Amino acid sequence: KRQGKSYVAKKFRFPVFDADVEVTKIYKKNRICYNRLKNKLPKYISSFPVKKSELTKAIIDNQSNLKKIIKIVHPIVRANMNNFFKKNKNKKIVVLDIPLLMENKINKKNYILVFVDAKKKEIQRRLKKRPNYNPKIFYKLKKLQLPLEFKKNGYNTHATYQDVISFLNLNKIFDDASGYDNYSFLWKDLTDEILNKFDNNVMQEPWLYYLHLYDLHI
Repeated sequence: KRQGKSYVAKKFRFPVFDADVEVTKIYKKNRICYNRLKNKLPKYISSFPVKKSELTKAIIDNQSNLKKIIKIVHPIVRANMNNFFKKNKNKKIVVLDIPLLMENKINKKNYILVFVDAKKKEIQRRLKKRPNYNPKIFYKLKKLQLPLEFKKNGYNTHATYQDVISFLNLNKIFDDASGYDNYSFLWKDLTDEILNKFDNNVMQEPWLYYLHLYDLHI
């Protein structure tokens, strides 16, 4: 039986913005993207159009290369998405088929999120059929995802943490994440910053708020 976000997206019978398709087009047709990738990853990118196999090797060799690729490709995808919105501004509904929608902070308050679940074994079986499937890439991308329990229940996720743990990339995991330096403390300005999130209704229910407080370690 067919299942998956792309299959479900088409079932709505409204215009669909498929981010995966857009990325494939960008790699094939966008020379600006190629030039930027070539500049950042000269060791891996050989010629136009961009080959996914070369990007895969770059990511496997160094996790930081994934961030470089995302930083180049995502703004182009967002620009294409905005053009999609303009083109379909008179439509009652449009559908966004976008991986890591919540993790990349693309979702807005008026968006309706549709959670599509599938059995883990079935996901693995389908992934292995793909010609460019690589388990190492799969697990690297998997680390960027929010836990399924939060997605299923539509949780808005927030985090406040000390800059010293910024290497954990919490800003990529939570909808709203902010770091603070070594000179901020609960007894100083940090308490007001945290309480403002509650007082000003910044956090829409249901929400999860992760706090990593240096004060409590002392």
